[in-house]
Amino acid sequence: MKKIKVVAFDCDGVLFDTRKANTAFYNRILTYFGKSEINPEQFDYIHMHTVEESIAYLFENEEDRQAAHAYRKRTGYEPFFKMMEMEPHLKPLLKKLRPGYWTAIVTNRTDTMHRVLTEFGLENEFDWVVTALDVPRPKPFADPLIKVLDHFSIKPHEMVYVGDSELDEIASKAAGVPFIAYNNPSLSADFHVTSLKEIEGILERDENQ
Repeated sequence: MKKIKVVAFDCDGVLFDTRKANTAFYNRILTYFGKSEINPEQFDYIHMHTVEESIAYLFENEEDRQAAHAYRKRTGYEPFFKMMEMEPHLKPLLKKLRPGYWTAIVTNRTDTMHRVLTEFGLENEFDWVVTALDVPRPKPFADPLIKVLDHFSIKPHEMVYVGDSELDEIASKAAGVPFIAYNNPSLSADFHVTSLKEIEGILERDENQ
């Protein structure tokens, strides 16, 4: 890394612990259609992928998928906001980062991301937000990260991406962006952290090089 200008974050599992919220959200859909609640393997998949990909993974035929999408759009994700837990050091970190760094979100969430930011008072804390709806191909493809690079007119080495999943790792490598793995030692990354507070030290070392 050299002279980082942008710090970008994944949402689920990094900015927020969404395990309870996402489990409850998908269990509501599954049980409505008479299916069993999600198992650990299914959760691992939906944690990383878009809602469209997750519904396709959980429902085998197209008619059931369309019905599941119609139901989840009708009922919404809002009831589960209260189950989301913000990373304790998120707001202090964002306060220290700006205006020295640009901040961004790169997520496989779709139509819920901006509402989540508003719900938690973060709507003005990020300079750029890229969801799965904003690119032709979501993570693990590099498209979302490249969109951030293009927006700020920077080179890959001038950004870091903080993620917690294999898809984040793959997308970072594909884009040539240094990767900070959050709370997941199994990932191959330039840095590993268990708290967002540790990112301050990484950036300080970069500034002093």
